[in-house]
Amino acid sequence: MRLGAALVLALALVGAAPARAQADELTEIEALQARDIQLFRIGWKLVTANAPYCADARPAIGALFHDAAAYGKPDRVRAELDLAGDIAVQALAPESPAVAAGLTRNAGLLHLNGALLAETYPPSDPRWERMVDINASLDEALAQGPIRIGWVAKGELPREATVTGVPACPSRFEVLDGGKRAVADGSRVIFGRGFAGFSYPEDQFAAAVAHELAHNLLGHRKMFDRVGRSQGLVRLTERDADRMMPWLLYNAGYDPRAAARFMARWGPKYGGGLLRDRSHDGWDERVEFIEAEIATLEAALAEDGEADWSRRFVRMAIPD
Repeated sequence: MRLGAALVLALALVGAAPARAQADELTEIEALQARDIQLFRIGWKLVTANAPYCADARPAIGALFHDAAAYGKPDRVRAELDLAGDIAVQALAPESPAVAAGLTRNAGLLHLNGALLAETYPPSDPRWERMVDINASLDEALAQGPIRIGWVAKGELPREATVTGVPACPSRFEVLDGGKRAVADGSRVIFGRGFAGFSYPEDQFAAAVAHELAHNLLGHRKMFDRVGRSQGLVRLTERDADRMMPWLLYNAGYDPRAAARFMARWGPKYGGGLLRDRSHDGWDERVEFIEAEIATLEAALAEDGEADWSRRFVRMAIPD
């Protein structure tokens, strides 16, 4: 994705929050930011740890940026998050280049390689478009080498630093202000804020993130665009994403068996049961496929000591 190569991601949240008392609305803003942080940190682990096996890995700095002006009520966002400007740090990945450079959450981004963002990127219509353009510029700059960025935290003096990216599989991560689903669109992993897995143990939620990331890494959207969708092919892509979870989890330092635990917990309520969805296996069948893949992963680890899914993973979803 053109935005996600550097994992400098935007929360393109345009719709206004439901009408309510100001205190409640501010609480919603804070809660949404917390879920962005949760998803981003797990996503960062997965894309950086699996970068050696992504042919198109690109530099990333481990910072998620957003635009306060893209929200329904930007003044309240600025006040609640104590922002010094519209373009600000939404989340940071621990031990990332951005953290090492001194960036802090809610700091306002001032310039990129000397170009002042407020002048180069004025407010846009639609409102989310400005962050799209800024992310594209960040990605392009990182692809050329280290970037020089300036920022300011409210009440502090401006700072700047030169930041060098580290390899990451290209995907960005977004939390939407509504919905309970998780989807992948080829370049993004998108979770509705009501997705049940947010409340699960970290390794189980990481399994859900890994499933959606697998769709992107395996190029499923591009395949559908090329050959079209059929229920049988969709079912196989879902099966491949399930089977890929343990590989991605292992490389990111999670227990690969968390993939089966996630499916056994999430599946009975959300993944179908006796009445099968023709485009998905039943949740119990999905657990069986995951467990069989864990055995394949363990054999690969015993043989050569690494979970190189780029060589070892055998796809089922192969179009005719």
